[in-house]
Amino acid sequence: MKADREVIANRISRTREVMARHNIHTLILPTSDPHVTEYVPARWQGRRWLTGFTGSLGIAAVSRERTLLFVPALYMLQAEKELAGTDIELHLNNFVTPESTFNWISEIVPRGESIAVDGDVLPGALATALQQQAARAGAQLRSDIDLLDEAWSNRPAPPSGAIFAQPEPQATPTRAEKLADIRKAMAQSGASHHFISSLDDIAWLMNLRGSDIQCTPLFMAHLLLTGDSGTLFINQGSLPTDQFQALEDDGISVAPYQASAAALSALSPEHSLLLDPKKTTLGFRNAIGKGCRTVEATNPTTLTKCCKTPDELDQVRETMTEDGAALCEFYAWFEATLGRETITELTVDERMTEERARREGFVSLSFPTIAGFNGNGAMPHYCATPESHAAIEGNGLLLIDSGGQYLGGTTDITRVWPIGKVSAAQRRDYTMVLRANIALSRIRFPNDTLSTLLDAIARVPLWSEGMDYAHGTGHGVGYFLCVHEGPHTLRQAIPNPEMAMKPGMVTSIEPAVYRVGEWGVRHENLVANVPATTEEQGLFGEFLEFETLTLCPIDTRCIERSLMREDEIAWLNRYHATVRERLSPRVGRSARQWLEARTQPL
Repeated sequence: MKADREVIANRISRTREVMARHNIHTLILPTSDPHVTEYVPARWQGRRWLTGFTGSLGIAAVSRERTLLFVPALYMLQAEKELAGTDIELHLNNFVTPESTFNWISEIVPRGESIAVDGDVLPGALATALQQQAARAGAQLRSDIDLLDEAWSNRPAPPSGAIFAQPEPQATPTRAEKLADIRKAMAQSGASHHFISSLDDIAWLMNLRGSDIQCTPLFMAHLLLTGDSGTLFINQGSLPTDQFQALEDDGISVAPYQASAAALSALSPEHSLLLDPKKTTLGFRNAIGKGCRTVEATNPTTLTKCCKTPDELDQVRETMTEDGAALCEFYAWFEATLGRETITELTVDERMTEERARREGFVSLSFPTIAGFNGNGAMPHYCATPESHAAIEGNGLLLIDSGGQYLGGTTDITRVWPIGKVSAAQRRDYTMVLRANIALSRIRFPNDTLSTLLDAIARVPLWSEGMDYAHGTGHGVGYFLCVHEGPHTLRQAIPNPEMAMKPGMVTSIEPAVYRVGEWGVRHENLVANVPATTEEQGLFGEFLEFETLTLCPIDTRCIERSLMREDEIAWLNRYHATVRERLSPRVGRSARQWLEARTQPL
């Protein structure tokens, strides 16, 4: 949606007035909050408020003379549309390293001037790089003020939705078991205390869920653990009465959300604090008591929760069956209705959400549905709005990327469907992307293989034709948590040991091809790392393979069969046989007929 030029200009003007009162030359607005979450609550969406850019990644900088927005390549098209008509300068920055994130500072900030950033929302991993770049520019960095509090009238309050316990049998292992494992990791690192700000780590560890973050069952909280106790800092009015005692039984007391910084300040030289610099903001690091030794490492919860237990994977498989059944019901309606009634990209979102809401265990969407017809499908993070959307009519390709949050898992799936006549070029793209997905889905690899090394396997079929895509091949997925979960990721990135692939990890596989202004193709399934049986069993160590978890037909009407090998066709036919077997008992008559038609062997 195009930004309102006058509104944006007024906001920038008011911000500059506040900057002048504090003698600040440049204000930096990252896309972040006090917990470094992906979907930032409205209160901390300062970058969006100032610029009008709605994407989930980017950094804004407003100086006395200029306003700049830095976004990665996959958001450039969206940003160009949304910033059209404003005076904001758009710049490409893929944020490859913390250093490259702020390598533009010396170009816009004169020596001797001041830079301001709200330290309470600046991730610690970026803070060091910002401090270094500011020093090189000869600028003073202030992180102790939040200028938006003065510039942003009617600024939203922090969210405070209800918190609830994840029910059994989905809540597994127990909170006590998880706490025992984390305390072992604390002892191994020599830490007397462990501070956690990342909301998904807290929700997983506490076996609690909430509704404070869009499409993600999280609640606002910080957690400070010791070797035998802990304090959960939350909006106390959000917690059901029975959960106070349940937490107390596990040695966890409850305190006001705002008291977390004071608790850190109370730490002394006799204490040692374990924290994750990537998931702790500069403000909290500055609050730590003088003399307290800090141990910087990835949160142990991050490494543990990404490896789903066998019981959790069973719940995920059940969730995928429910989600797949919902999709079958939707697509059966869609094909029967197309051409008889007006269907738009918004209609797709509404009807698909309705079908998911009917399924057992459904809680919410896992991200805003992406339904893009033709050129809109070429924008990876496109989102239809009442002001700007397309009708599904004529000829072309409809890309639908959607997912749900269920009590037993999180789903994420992309499918592309033919509308009317499909061109030879569209069939070629569709087939080549499918081959890319199959290539990675079939792979076997040694346990502990770095996830980044697998990215190229999906790209090879596309590279051979001179094609590629400007985003990662896949991301980790949480267990009724974040749809994007680390530390493993399938992308072209500098690897680190924490990206090692281990049994139980759930990951997306989503190669793509985008023709700007014409169409987009992306095939996405979720897969789980499971032990593989090999002919040389044990001789070369343990091997893993992918179990495809997602259950939904891949439309064969768009496939150019001459481009596919027989082994690829065999994989697709086996997949469709599984989809048909698992979903048929869960759907109604019309959806079953649709499912039978769409899973016939190729």
